[in-house]
Amino acid sequence: MATKSTDQLLGSKDQYKVNSEAKRYTLKDHGFIENKKGSFQYERTLSSTVSDTTAPKLKLTISKDLKELKLVTVTANGLKKVDIYKDSEMSKAQAMVENILATFVEESVLEKV
Repeated sequence: MATKSTDQLLGSKDQYKVNSEAKRYTLKDHGFIENKKGSFQYERTLSSTVSDTTAPKLKLTISKDLKELKLVTVTANGLKKVDIYKDSEMSKAQAMVENILATFVEESVLEKV
């Protein structure tokens, strides 16, 4: 997954970048997992029901140097990008994404551009 200095979700008007105050331990405290290449990945199913196998997922990847990110919502199997803002039936997923991203902004992980 290629990272960029700023990114936004498909269909969203809000752009984000990695906060300059973000640290490795802060990312780990917020559920990011460091992969073999050193980048940090966050993945969350956008459903309040644990057993929901059809809900889209939020994927957020932050580069090893904490300068770039990739932000995307994908299908449940992770193979195809999904525009959660296109369909009114996805309002719960939209609310969950906005809450997650707002938390990351408050906790100095991300920054709105």
